[in-house]
Amino acid sequence: MAEGYVMDLRKKIGHVPMVIACASIIIYDEKRGILLQKRTDNGKWCYHGGSVEPNETVAEAAKRELFEEVGLSAGYMELYTVASGADQHFFYPNGDEVHIVDTVFICNDFSGELVLEETEVLDCQWFAFDNLPEEILLATKAPILSFCQEMLQKKLSGVTDN
Repeated sequence: MAEGYVMDLRKKIGHVPMVIACASIIIYDEKRGILLQKRTDNGKWCYHGGSVEPNETVAEAAKRELFEEVGLSAGYMELYTVASGADQHFFYPNGDEVHIVDTVFICNDFSGELVLEETEVLDCQWFAFDNLPEEILLATKAPILSFCQEMLQKKLSGVTDN
């Protein structure tokens, strides 16, 4: 979680539970699979995203987070899901507790070269839809598994985005 609105609030309220609006993006390519990043704070794999800043739309936040974390620019995005509930209850290693409401987009229209934001991202790799890493962050696991299952079903039925 980068410096910004949420970190400013944390300086005032400490580690108490907060409901946080987040925006995320699942980057995919029908041939390469899904692009996941490995977090520095817990070593888990996840999609790209973070908290929404004041006056920012969720689409703007998702695009900003993608660029900040891995250096890619997103073009057209499609709303995929809004994740909330028990799986979105998260403790950061520093003790901050959050209940995330995550607006998740999907995108296969992206450009740029991978450049990792080393304070947040240890690694970034493509994974086949049927060969995901074991250590997926719980808060992102359900949308990732659901999306990959949908992509595998599309592949079996011969449907493509192109």
